[in-house]
Amino acid sequence: MITLQIVEQPECELYKELRRAMRSKDLRTFSMQNRGRRIKHMAYPGWISWSHDANVITCVVKNPANPKVEWQLMHAFLGRLADRYPEYIHSINIQFPDAEWEE
Repeated sequence: MITLQIVEQPECELYKELRRAMRSKDLRTFSMQNRGRRIKHMAYPGWISWSHDANVITCVVKNPANPKVEWQLMHAFLGRLADRYPEYIHSINIQFPDAEWEE
């Protein structure tokens, strides 16, 4: 499980814009499910649970079947944000799980 905290620029409403873009199919590879509480990617397994509070979007990237590939979904989401919405973003904080990785 990877956690992202996206801090919006003041008065930019990135969360609202992302929801609008997914509903209108402007973000074709992403869709909302579970009444907008989850984001799915059309190619990568897993989902992103997200919430919004006080200009911070908190996202939790999950792939219960294979947690070691959660980075792919995170990469796709962050890439789309960097490509289309950089002016909406103040900063992004990424927390990785405390897990022992096998070599």
